[in-house]
Amino acid sequence: MGQLLSIVELLSTFRLKHPVGGLTRLTYLLAVVCVSAFTPTTTQSAEPSRAPFLWQRDAYWESLEEQFKSASEMDSVQLADRIANELAALNQLTRLAEYESFQPGDSLLVKIESSFFQLAPALAAQPARIGDYISIYGRLRLALQRCSQHWDMNSKIARDWVYRLIYGGRIAIEEVMLQSPEGLVPQPVRGVDEPSATPKAMLLGVEIHSGDILVSRGGAATSALIARGNDYPGNFSHVALVHIDPKTSLISIVESHIERGVIVASLDSYLNDTKLRIMVLRPRADVPALLSDQMLPHKAASFMLARAQSGHIPYDFAMDTEDESRLFCSEVVAHAYSHFGIALWKGTTTISGTGVRNWLADFGVEHFTTKEPSDLEYDPQLSVVAEWRDLQTLYKDHLDNAVVDAMLEGADRGDRLQYSWYLLPLGFSAKTYSSLLNLFGGVGPIPEGMGPVSALKNNHYTATHTRIKSRLVELAEQFQREHGYRPPYWELVKLARLASQTSD
Repeated sequence: MGQLLSIVELLSTFRLKHPVGGLTRLTYLLAVVCVSAFTPTTTQSAEPSRAPFLWQRDAYWESLEEQFKSASEMDSVQLADRIANELAALNQLTRLAEYESFQPGDSLLVKIESSFFQLAPALAAQPARIGDYISIYGRLRLALQRCSQHWDMNSKIARDWVYRLIYGGRIAIEEVMLQSPEGLVPQPVRGVDEPSATPKAMLLGVEIHSGDILVSRGGAATSALIARGNDYPGNFSHVALVHIDPKTSLISIVESHIERGVIVASLDSYLNDTKLRIMVLRPRADVPALLSDQMLPHKAASFMLARAQSGHIPYDFAMDTEDESRLFCSEVVAHAYSHFGIALWKGTTTISGTGVRNWLADFGVEHFTTKEPSDLEYDPQLSVVAEWRDLQTLYKDHLDNAVVDAMLEGADRGDRLQYSWYLLPLGFSAKTYSSLLNLFGGVGPIPEGMGPVSALKNNHYTATHTRIKSRLVELAEQFQREHGYRPPYWELVKLARLASQTSD
């Protein structure tokens, strides 16, 4: 969606001096009459009532910021001793988690969460031992996977605690990273070297295997909406499946794009598409289906590769996981593995906020219990092999997220995506032009499956996000000059709220 050609830009493409002037009256009337056919409905599907996860800990985040300021003024030797002691205590708690069984909300998890967050301000002030912090996080994630295999991952308490510890731990680590000097954190951050018998190749210095899953975050404003617009806001907006030829070691990436549907991309093409972060996930070797067939991930990848090459598969704007004729990015991976008996996304994505449901419906979404990229990280059947994120793109990711979070607060208050009525004829013409290109395998300014109203609303969303972000960057730079450090995420959200009020 981020690659959509702006409808406003089409004005110059069609060489129109006035939005309607270059069109015939007939075309204009057709556009107005037919626009209802392209206007998505915003009716809510009949699904069980859910509620978005809310931290509701603003005072706590602010206290951590105060602790960071105090730690920054401490004697460096004393601070190093404090960090060593707190790391040792956190390490001991994590060791208990590695060898004990626990349930969601267990007192051990409460202690680990508190210890993990409390250590972050000191490490942000003196980040030399961030590597130890990241290592403990990796061990904690493994311990959670071990126990959560036996949890109901669609129960609220299980989802909440896995999210609090995995996503919450990620927040803490990234706040430390963003206060650290460039180059201190190794790239990539390695996870589990999960055994695999499938064909292998190298990706940016990491050995990957056929059947591995790449989750990433795009650089477009709509990528941030995909990552944040659900009950458990996350960090990823795209999923792709790796296929490696056993004879040539050629890496192919099977993925679905809003503009083109399901495609097979080369590794270079995949990497050249803007990525703010990439993570490699791999099915655990002890998943029952893999114990019976170690080549299953490669078979899943080969199945989806063959399907992608056999004919055009449109993008699934409705996000209907039961319809295999159209696939959005998560469905490419989910259907490949389900064909061989592995049901990924143990915790299904739920989208219950009225504001975000209305906005997503404007883009054509009809199903609000689905599978989104960010939730795949919490599936206990998968191991994190490696993750790439550098400071500059990570900070951009946080800026984009803060803007979306502020915008979605407005959506919950009743803000709706808008479009200019006088652009409808142009949008209708662009859609007709796009449909003709689609017939011959081309890609037009409006994707197949998206109507002109949705495209115009997407342009409004992107323009609003860009405007607020521009103002947020100014406010964040001002904050850094005044305080001497980058604003942490909770400050970015507050600044984004202010930016949304002052950027109109």
